Amino acid sequence: MTDIPQPGYPPMEWANAVSTCPSLEGAVKEVVEQLQGRLTTTPDLGLVFISSSFTSEFARLLPLLQSLLPIPALVGCSGGGIVGTSAQGQPQEIENTPALSLTVAKLPGVSVQSFHVSSDDLPDLDSPPSAWSELIGVDPAQNPQFVLMADPFSSGINDLLQGLDFAYPSGVKIGGLAGIDGFNRHSGLFCDRTLYSEGVVGVALSGPLVLDTIVAQGCRPIGPVYRVDKAERNILLALGTADGDDPRPPLELLQALFDTLSESDRQLAQRSLFIGIAQDSFKLTLDQGDFLIRTLLGVDPKMGAIAVGDRLRPGQRVQFHLRDAHTSAIDLENLLQRYQHQAPASTTTAGALMFACAGRGEGLYDQANFDSSLFAQYLPGLPLGGFFCGGEIGPVGQTTFLHGFTSVFGICRQPSSEVER
Repeated sequence: MTDIPQPGYPPMEWANAVSTCPSLEGAVKEVVEQLQGRLTTTPDLGLVFISSSFTSEFARLLPLLQSLLPIPALVGCSGGGIVGTSAQGQPQEIENTPALSLTVAKLPGVSVQSFHVSSDDLPDLDSPPSAWSELIGVDPAQNPQFVLMADPFSSGINDLLQGLDFAYPSGVKIGGLAGIDGFNRHSGLFCDRTLYSEGVVGVALSGPLVLDTIVAQGCRPIGPVYRVDKAERNILLALGTADGDDPRPPLELLQALFDTLSESDRQLAQRSLFIGIAQDSFKLTLDQGDFLIRTLLGVDPKMGAIAVGDRLRPGQRVQFHLRDAHTSAIDLENLLQRYQHQAPASTTTAGALMFACAGRGEGLYDQANFDSSLFAQYLPGLPLGGFFCGGEIGPVGQTTFLHGFTSVFGICRQPSSEVER
């Protein structure tokens, strides 16, 4: 991809700095000093992510930051681990160590609206789209893109995602659930100059900006694609095949599939078996990224039914999936390759955000910086910031979901044509 500024707009400026200084004052000073040498003007947006180990000092973070580097819109949260870019330009995933990551961006022509939404303020799901847009304070005609950070104990995050998709159907939504301190189970949400302990904070970006997404759910399909013949809420009762065979109990089909697997896959299926739900009803050939991965909650041997971690409806297509470290790596690499080939040739890519499940990282791969380093191989030189989440927000198809065991990347660039604006 080449850096070709769009007519009428200078290039975006995007930078990230990270510090592992155990002192909050020292960490803030270090990231600000690094960033002041990388931007030529005052940033429009800041995204800050801080280790949960700083919990007792969360209230001091925003005043310290704003005193050294005033930022009109500043949002962020605590994380179980922190993602940033070293002074040498290398991606870093900092786990089990105090860390602070600050991303700042100058976004010419872009309207930047930060916000906090309390769970108590969410409209009813039967409300019209206008109720959701009034809550956020952004006109849907502006086609905003969203970055969201949520309280992990909020019961309303799925309702909010559904409402935002309703009000802003073409807007991308990415982010994650804030990390918690293991001792007192507190999290921190930051918006401008205020610390919140509940709800959702976020930023809406409207104007000449595109937010591309890569949602790596870390699974590979096994067996055929089935069609849901009968289901009640989240209970899968009968599946049919593409060949038109009579519907059968899903547990019976799963047991037959199990017999066809290799010994290694059988062992993996005993602990890491999932189901994928196709999100495009009309696509004839389904790829890995076309499925929303959900857990299997249990089985009923008498009925041959399977309980799934999401609602199902007749006519949907499903496929069983396996997940492990090797599969997660291959899945992310395939998606990065696809993005590299499909991205517009003449575009200005500015920076990126990474929201990764706390179950990934070094604990999954036995290797530090795996996902971020793989990302940098395909999109070198991009400033990268983010955090390890208790749940990841990202789209599959045209719908936004809360995921698990996933890495969501948001790639910010200027439009390559008037069509993208």
